[in-house]
Amino acid sequence: MVGPCARTYKGPAVNDAARDSDAQGKRYGPLGRSLVIIPTYNEAENIRAIVSRVRAAVPGADILVADDNSPDGTGKIADELSGEDEQVRVLHRKGKEGLGAAYLAGFAWGLEHGYDVLIEMDADGSHQPEELPRLLTALKGADLVLGSRWVPGGRVVNWPKSREFLSRGGSTYSRMLLGLSIRDVTGGYRAFRAGTLRGLGLDKVTSQGYCFQVDLARRAVAAGYHVVEVPITFVEREHGDSKMNRNIAVEALWRVAGWGLSDRTNRMRGRSTP
Repeated sequence: MVGPCARTYKGPAVNDAARDSDAQGKRYGPLGRSLVIIPTYNEAENIRAIVSRVRAAVPGADILVADDNSPDGTGKIADELSGEDEQVRVLHRKGKEGLGAAYLAGFAWGLEHGYDVLIEMDADGSHQPEELPRLLTALKGADLVLGSRWVPGGRVVNWPKSREFLSRGGSTYSRMLLGLSIRDVTGGYRAFRAGTLRGLGLDKVTSQGYCFQVDLARRAVAAGYHVVEVPITFVEREHGDSKMNRNIAVEALWRVAGWGLSDRTNRMRGRSTP
């Protein structure tokens, strides 16, 4: 992690002292109400299972399915789940606008409805809901928790070497250009305190795809928030198609390069990161 406001946990256990305060003595209030945001586009084969697993793993948390008008009927299934369980909500969006736009809409909905913790999670099962309690435990002493594949104890399952190389390379590229020490900059399994999200300037975020995750991470570090990584096991999806494509990778490359140049220029001029 970067600077005195960030720390990486090296294993699954979370230090008891960190549950109430960070290394600088900052005190954190109780977590309060939690909302798990699950963006979907053509996840009809996965949505029932992932919602069921989340409800079992964190019974007190609510779920918001943010569906981008999936042609395979994911939104209809989500409505059925919501009708069966009052802790499941559905946000119907007009069409496919990208991962970043879906999360921003989910964040706005969650903040408007008074949630204290907002969690990012994929719909395809790659982010295991059973690891959610670990992220929430770490958040008791942090502003933002990242589920990390690339810290000790983290791993990926059923990935080809080419995919692992691309992911590790993307994180390394982002760390080097942005001056970060976060090991898994591109990961999308995250738990935010509501106050953290309010302080990130979300109204200025325009990034989509997986560089959206890089954008939020760099903003959190630049704002001085206490960021913690905890190890997770990332499991490749069994059903449906990955949303990763060439356009997403290209967007990440040029946006990260632009941010790196901008950050260096701003530091020279004594300005803050936009």
